[in-house]
Amino acid sequence: MDFPTGTTTDQAPADPAATDDMLAGQPIGYWSGQVHAVVTRHLRDAMAGIDVTQPQYWVLNSIKYWPAAPSRDEIAAQLSPLADGQHEIPRVVAQLLHRGWLRTDAGHRLYLTDAGEAARLRLRELVTELRAVVHDGISDEEYVAALKVLRRMIRNVETPTPTDRRPAAARMDLDAIEDDEG
Repeated sequence: MDFPTGTTTDQAPADPAATDDMLAGQPIGYWSGQVHAVVTRHLRDAMAGIDVTQPQYWVLNSIKYWPAAPSRDEIAAQLSPLADGQHEIPRVVAQLLHRGWLRTDAGHRLYLTDAGEAARLRLRELVTELRAVVHDGISDEEYVAALKVLRRMIRNVETPTPTDRRPAAARMDLDAIEDDEG
């Protein structure tokens, strides 16, 4: 069966060696997944060299910039969508308390200690250096344009689409297709 392509670019299989003229047909899921994996590995490997994890950095930064001292639950609610499971952030908070980088008050609110703030500042320097490597040869304008495209793709997928505006393939009666082929 021939699927209509209209004015859209045909989807090609993921190809790490695709040339520039082939990129429009490449799957965004493959490339965004590759970027996520490579950049995350780059950050986490560098942080491991100084015995810190990326989630620890997230927690330190979040507490620093929270409008008022947050609770463990507030930090977990904010950061768990980024983490590897719902239990990772509570564990990280426990690690940072044990390490002496966080403290709690009588109301169980979280605060950075002096040692925690010093660690956060060292990590910020490291992350700034790592970001420079990732962004080498990419202008701020190109970076912003790339993020805008990704945000638009997210909106395109997350925004409900009226049935009559769904792609034709999504409206097809699969039973009818199987009957035609059978």
